[in-house]
Amino acid sequence: MAAPHDPADRDELFRELERRAFEDLPEEDPEELDVVRTLQPGPTTAPTEDLTLGGYIARHERVPAFEGSDGQPYTVDVDVERAETGDEYVAFFVFIRWAATGAGIMDHTESGDVARAATEADARAAAMELSLYEVKAELDRAIERRRQALEE
Repeated sequence: MAAPHDPADRDELFRELERRAFEDLPEEDPEELDVVRTLQPGPTTAPTEDLTLGGYIARHERVPAFEGSDGQPYTVDVDVERAETGDEYVAFFVFIRWAATGAGIMDHTESGDVARAATEADARAAAMELSLYEVKAELDRAIERRRQALEE
């Protein structure tokens, strides 16, 4: 069926389509959308699974990349070693600084201790539970410590 060329016929066609659309609407009033309630977290709101370092790695099958406060690209890994005192283990982040092209590793820096536990596995797991925001904050602190050390 070709579209009508006469503007009056087109207007009549649109009015008829609109009338039919209204007739086909359900008779019940749809539930009013409460935007504020919808956006608030609640018992049915699932947490974002890749908000933590471990969740990100599990979901994306790679470590996250960050832009440091120095404007350089970094990736992160977790390392664990025995604490200097006691029988505990400490976890810390190793940040690898990449060339701007991504073609090679240029340098690295380390965070302070970010987790402490009785076993190596528990210390690593605790570090992996930190949010990506906390990881980024540790990166920026490590960059600042390195900058200050170079100035001295």
